[in-house]
Amino acid sequence: MSTEFPALPYAANALEPHVSARTLEHHHGKHHKGYVDKLSNAIAGTAHEGQSLEAIITAANAASDTGIFNNAAQSWNHTFLWSSMSPTGGGEPSGPLADAIVDRFGSVQRFRDDFKAAALAQFGSGWTWLVRTDAGLDIVSTGNADTPLVHGVTPLLTLDVWEHAYYLDYQNKRDAYVDVFLSNLINWDFAAENYAAD
Repeated sequence: MSTEFPALPYAANALEPHVSARTLEHHHGKHHKGYVDKLSNAIAGTAHEGQSLEAIITAANAASDTGIFNNAAQSWNHTFLWSSMSPTGGGEPSGPLADAIVDRFGSVQRFRDDFKAAALAQFGSGWTWLVRTDAGLDIVSTGNADTPLVHGVTPLLTLDVWEHAYYLDYQNKRDAYVDVFLSNLINWDFAAENYAAD
């Protein structure tokens, strides 16, 4: 991914009534943009300037450069998040991804239950992910800016469980926010593309 601030892949009001335009304007336009701006300032004139986000994240993680890592990873995570949701999301997965979900979790409903449990168990700020590992699919949570990119697994989709992602719409009801994501917003097509990619 590029280090430039990306536009949303849909209009700010496209996820209503599940996620309000006000939330997306704050989440995308202020939080995400803030990470991109801080990263751009931090890498100006350095060896990272002109590199992809993935390369910056890998190098900063290896060097324990938390300032650059946090802003690069949060920029990447948020861009990935916007595609993990869709105005026409929800429903059921299909094809090889659906087969892999049933193989790993027993059913799509069990996947939803396990994903929700992981999202609710994440203490404080972080992310819940569906990932592909060498052994198959898994659900993992990462704290703060941490990302599967540095853990040797392939992210398929994610949900941001930082409070800024849902507080304006759901206050402290993270469970309701997770339910809406799994029922109405989850972008199975995006996850399937990531699952099929090498």
